[in-house]
Amino acid sequence: MMIDSELKKPGIRRQCQILSVCRRGLYYKPKGESEENLAIMRILDELYLELPCYGERRLRAVLILKYGYKVNMKRLRRLMRIVRWQTIYPKKRTTLPDAKAHKYPYLLGNLTVERPNQVWAIDITYVPMAHGYMYLFAVIDLYSRYVVGWGLSNTMTAEWCVDVLKEAIAQYGKPEIINSDQGSQFTSDQYINYLKSCEIKISMDGKGRALDNVFIERLRLLSEVEIWRSVKQEYVYLYPCETGKELWDGLNGYFQHYNNKRPHQSLKYSTPEDFYLTGKKTV
Repeated sequence: MMIDSELKKPGIRRQCQILSVCRRGLYYKPKGESEENLAIMRILDELYLELPCYGERRLRAVLILKYGYKVNMKRLRRLMRIVRWQTIYPKKRTTLPDAKAHKYPYLLGNLTVERPNQVWAIDITYVPMAHGYMYLFAVIDLYSRYVVGWGLSNTMTAEWCVDVLKEAIAQYGKPEIINSDQGSQFTSDQYINYLKSCEIKISMDGKGRALDNVFIERLRLLSEVEIWRSVKQEYVYLYPCETGKELWDGLNGYFQHYNNKRPHQSLKYSTPEDFYLTGKKTV
């Protein structure tokens, strides 16, 4: 049911009471990010593809000295959270996970990935637009680099991720393992219960991963970094979109190209589709 401002009976006040919606919030319009913040977020996104080891202080110095943006640490941290910046560096475990959230072990250590649909990797990334931004969720077959599913949203919800997974599984069948990070979307009841209902093994990045099999960990990271770098440098940055519909249409065309036409050096210049369907390199 939706609020209709032209509906006479019941009125707006009564509709809000029925739906338990605060009437004050009905008229609220989010301010959104300033053009300067959007520009900084775009820079952060580009830097992360090349320099994910940079921390807050170094990023602030780069923004001030190279780009001329005078940002304080509080503002920078907030923008880093929006673009999902996670600095990669060796560190001790200094924070405790939410005891109520689902946590599962990392299953890819000492595992040989040797066939399609053995392991899928899932991840969310920030996508800048001409005015604003959205989030892109992708499901990648780890063996072939084939993108079996993807979706766009302006919010990161578990429901959205599960819907994309359902479509991918309906089209390609279910994998044996799905690997993710420990983000709130992937520790939610909705996500966990869905994978359990499909009898899919749940794997999550976590402590001790650096001690796991080096080859499979490198393969997994290359698959995720490669797809994000490719889609952003070959499409998103070159063709900034005005609307979500324009972005969806463009990404749809790009992923068809990525899967079916773009040769991959890591696959000995096979396409992901060839490798996914045949299970072996074609050249």
